Parts: sequence; C-alpha cells; structure tokens
Amino acid sequence: MLLLGTHPVLWAAFDPGRLPDKAARRLRSRRQPLAFSLASLWEVAIKTSLGRPDFSVDAKLLHRALLDEGFVELLLQAAHIARVAGLPWVHRDPFDRMLVAQAMEERLTLLTAEATLAGYGRFVQVV
Repeated sequence: MLLLGTHPVLWAAFDPGRLPDKAARRLRSRRQPLAFSLASLWEVAIKTSLGRPDFSVDAKLLHRALLDEGFVELLLQAAHIARVAGLPWVHRDPFDRMLVAQAMEERLTLLTAEATLAGYGRFVQVV
C-alpha cells in the first residue's frame, strides 16, 4: 500500500497536473492500494485555519473526495505516536514525522514531496 504525503494527497485530489509523471502513472495504475493519513487532514485543517494560501482546502471535502476515489483512510494509532518518539530528528515538522512513523509502523511506502524525508530511509519515496 502507498501512503501519500499531504502535498501529493492535495495534488491527487485537486491538481493532478502537479504530480511528477512517474508518480502520476503509479497512482493511476492502482496496482497498490492508495492510502491517506488523518494526519494529513489535520495538517490541512490547521494550515487552512491559519490562512496559508497553499492550504486553502476544506478538509471535509478533501476527506470525502479521497474516500470517493477509493483511498484507504489510515487512522492515527498509539503505536504510530510511540514510533514518532523514536524517530531521529531528520525533519522537524510534526505532521511529516507522523506520516513517516505511520509508514514505518505499517510497513508502507510514503510518497512525499518533502525531499528531506528521504533521510528516513526505505519507507520514504520522494516524488
């Protein structure tokens, strides 16, 4: 299963042209189920409420759109939170760290636009 980071989730849902060609083909193929994290919805909601122009998205609409497209919803679990505590400080953003922890704990590949996250190793693929 592929876990999409927040920006790839937004691009897949609202602006597929922003996805790099290889990532777009991979998502369209649906050879692997696609997942999104509630951490991404949380990030969108917070950053939208702060007035960030790159996050002017209704989290409820995003949630519905992803479910309608067949994405799997990855809930936050205590094991994910515990995993965050043990992550090295390769990256400081709490939402990205949660996504990495979820990918590691669930043995998923995180597709992200955040190049720094590649420092977490095999569970992260930068698009």
